[in-house]
Amino acid sequence: MSVPIYTVDAFTDRPFAGNPAGVCLLETPREAAWMQAIAAEMNLSETAFLVPHPGDGFDLRWFTPAVEVSLCGHATLASAHVLWESKTLSEREAARFHTQSGVLTAARKNGAIELDFPAKEVLPSDAAPGLIEALGVEPTFVGRNALDYFVEVAREDQVRAATPDHARLARLEARGVILTSRPADVNDGPDFVSRFFAPGAGVDEDPVTGSAHCALAPYWAAKLGRNELTGRQLSARGGTVRVRVNGDRVMLGGQAVTVLKGLLL
Repeated sequence: MSVPIYTVDAFTDRPFAGNPAGVCLLETPREAAWMQAIAAEMNLSETAFLVPHPGDGFDLRWFTPAVEVSLCGHATLASAHVLWESKTLSEREAARFHTQSGVLTAARKNGAIELDFPAKEVLPSDAAPGLIEALGVEPTFVGRNALDYFVEVAREDQVRAATPDHARLARLEARGVILTSRPADVNDGPDFVSRFFAPGAGVDEDPVTGSAHCALAPYWAAKLGRNELTGRQLSARGGTVRVRVNGDRVMLGGQAVTVLKGLLL
C-alpha cells in the first residue's frame, strides 16, 4: 500500500525558505526502525509521522535523519498544514497531537498557524567543557533547559558570523545549542535573533527551530517585559517565528507552504 508523504516549508510564506519538514500520513502505526529509515531517506532536519489516535486527534512522532526527538515545532506546524490542505481536517477544526511532550494543538489564527507548546525555562549554567570554544563567541550569558544549551551574545553580527566546530558540539550531553542576541536594529525588526545547532542529533544547523523558541520566548519576554515577540532565525534559509508567552505555555505562530507531495511505494 502506498503512503502519502509531503515536504512542507515551515515558518515561511514562500517556497524554498523557512525550514523544510517531511510529513508522512499513516493509517496504522509503523515500527520505529521503518520511520527512522524514511527520515534518513528524506534527509530533512525532521520528518513527522502521523497516525489517527484511538480517542481523538493524531499520534505524532518526529525523526531526524539520525534519531527520534521528543519535541519539534516546524514539523508540527507542517503536519497541521498538511492535515488542513489534504482535507483530513476541516479548516475550522483544530489539530490535536499526542506526543512524547504531551498533547500539542494547532489552530488557524489571523492567516497563520498557531501552535500551543510547553515553555522550556532557561536556567543559568556553567558552560560545558569546550562549548564556548566550539562556538567561537564571547557570551554574555550561558544557561540551559531540559533540551539544549543556551548562549546569549552582545550583538547580532556575532550570531551571524559564528562558525561552530560541529564535531565538538556533537559531543555535548544535550540535544543542541541555541545562540541568540538582540537584533542590530531594535526599533524596526524582530525582537531577538537566533541560530540553532544540533550535530549530535544529525542536524549541524537547523534552518528554523520552533522548539528552540519555547526557550527563547520566555527568556526574551522576561528581559524585554513583553509577552508577545517576534524572533528571526538567521540560518541561510531564514525564518520568522511569532511567539506569545502564556504562563507555562508558548504559542508559536507561522505560515507554511507545501513544495512536494508524493507516495511512498
